[in-house]
Parts: sequence; structure tokens; C-alpha cells
Amino acid sequence: MKFYATLPPGLEDVAAKEVEELGGRVEEIRQEKGRIFFSGEKDIIPAINHLSRTLERLNLLLLRCSVETLDDIYREVKSLDFSFIKGKSFAVRSLRVGEHDFTSMDIARVAGQAVIDSFMESHGERLRVNLSEPDVILRVELVENELFVGVDTTGDDAMHKRWWRVYNHPAHLNAATACGMIRLAEWKFDESLIDPMCGSGTIPIEAALMARNVPNKREFAYQKLCKKDFEWEEKNVRLKLFGIEKFRKHLEGALNNAENAGVLDTITFMQGDATEMSGEYDVIITNPPYGLRIHRKGAIERLYRDFAIAARKCMNQDSRLVIITAEYKLLARAAEEAGLQCTHERFVRYGGLLTKIMVFKV
Repeated sequence: MKFYATLPPGLEDVAAKEVEELGGRVEEIRQEKGRIFFSGEKDIIPAINHLSRTLERLNLLLLRCSVETLDDIYREVKSLDFSFIKGKSFAVRSLRVGEHDFTSMDIARVAGQAVIDSFMESHGERLRVNLSEPDVILRVELVENELFVGVDTTGDDAMHKRWWRVYNHPAHLNAATACGMIRLAEWKFDESLIDPMCGSGTIPIEAALMARNVPNKREFAYQKLCKKDFEWEEKNVRLKLFGIEKFRKHLEGALNNAENAGVLDTITFMQGDATEMSGEYDVIITNPPYGLRIHRKGAIERLYRDFAIAARKCMNQDSRLVIITAEYKLLARAAEEAGLQCTHERFVRYGGLLTKIMVFKV
């Protein structure tokens, strides 16, 4: 079976490695476009939806071709066999990237009609449309002149919307991006890991779930098409995970999130200032303030400088410091002044911001 998955742009190679670990055979990586294409057996559908930590959505690929007009889209979609929707309702979710003389709503309208007409011709009955809670979600996406038609196995709520989150920090980190950062840090489960600006606890919580092999415990769209049970084996591992948060409100939110995730006993949370952190850690991963979270560039510059100095004191020769920020020039200067060496960097789209993940060593 052919699949394509979407994820935060910039982490494609990281996600591709995870897909292969879960049994997929990666065939194409759209670097910095947030898409990877791969093949695999049917069992990979529940495995990826429940166990992938870097992807956002998994689609079963029905069609991939070049088109120019809405008529082309109608013709190509109508040529597909939609027998698998028999007795079920469906909806089309569309996406348009590039310059066209029609909208994404036009794509959804034309594609939806093509599905109805195709099924009517082959089965003599009209399919039910349910835009709010469909049994089957069809993704019809036009990127420049390339058309992708797929069955969404994940659902309207993407994988990064984790089941455990009961408290939302105003600028919490996308969980898929957080897991990408953990993978870039090459964290080993017997190493200590700290997030000194942990907010609602996303990074240490995801690290704990990753190490324990805890699946994403929520309903996915594929379960309306396939009732196959998903089996997994959770691991009992001793971990050294820490989170520091300056504000009590967010710290309490992190504690609630960790409790809901079932990993509260695994993470040591503390209230404190990241610029005053102490101890020694193998891995430091954090998402510091930037952009809308802090308005004065001078305050960011002081924070980054003071934090880099504090982090350097907590690192040994093998430690790794991984940071995501839109203020990467300020971070690079602060790290250099603190005696840290950048060993890896990459741009990652985070919401509407172009951010950079940077890895530092002593």
C-alpha cells in the first residue's frame, strides 16, 4: 500500500527514520515541504497513528498526478473506485498550495461531486455526505500542479494534538516538533534530560512516553473503516527527566499534563529560573521565549546570554543542548560567547514562524 504523511516542515528526514522503524519503506522525502511518501503493509496504519511521535497525519494514497484545471481534478477523482465507502458517509478536506484561478473550496466542491458521480455510476446509489463527522475523510490536495488524493487515516485532529494535554500553555510546543528535537539530541534512555523552560511540560512528557513506548491513546479515523485491534508493549524503564518552569501557573499545568499522561512519577518538576539552573545533565532541550511571547529584543538578548552561560555550566564533554527559536542569530551569538559550539542547525516551520533548531556541544 502507498502512503503519504504530513509533518512540521524541516523535520522530514527525522520522521522518515521513524517511519522505517515502524515498518514503512520510505520512497520520497519532500525536504522542507512537510511530506514524506512511503509504502507498507496494512498493519502500518494503526502502528503509525498510535506510535509515531513526529508525524501529524497519515494518508492512504489513492492517486497522484498532474492537473491544471478543475475539470482535470473532477476527471481524475471520478476515475477512482470508492467502493470502500459503501454504507458510510464521507467528506472532502481540500488544500491548495500555489497560484491557481480557483480556491480550495472549489476543489472540495468539484472533488466531492466526482466521488458522488463515480459511486452512482458503479453502484447505482448516492453516497451520504457528512461534513462535520464523516465516517471517511478524503484528502484532495493540490500542490502547485500536483494532485494528491488520499484517505485520511488519522482524522481531523492531527496526531500532534496529544490525548494527555489537559492544560495548554499559551505558546506550547507542537508535540511532533518536540519529539523531533528529542531525536536530534540523540537522547539515550539512560541519560538525564532536562527542559529548563518547560512551560506545560511537553518535552519531558514526550520523552517519558517515547522511552516507555506509550501509544497515542485516542480514536483515529482508520478505526471507522477497520476494526483491527492494535497491540503494543509498554516498557518499564527508569528515567532521569527534569522540568523547570518559572511561573507557578504553568508548572501546575505541567504537573496536570504529566499526571494525565501517566508519567508524573517519572519526571521531577521544579519551579525556578532557567538562568540559575544547576547540576549536570546529558541532554538539555528547550523552547525559550521569542516572537509574540516577548516583545523587547533586549530582554530576549539578556535571557539568551544568561541562559547560555548557565547551560554551559551544566554540561559535560558529551552533553547536548537543543534549542528551537525564531531569534536564532541572537542565540548563536549568546552560545558562542558562552563557549558552546553549534554542531547542527535546521530551519523548521512552527506555526506561522520560521524557526531554527540548533544543537550545541561544549
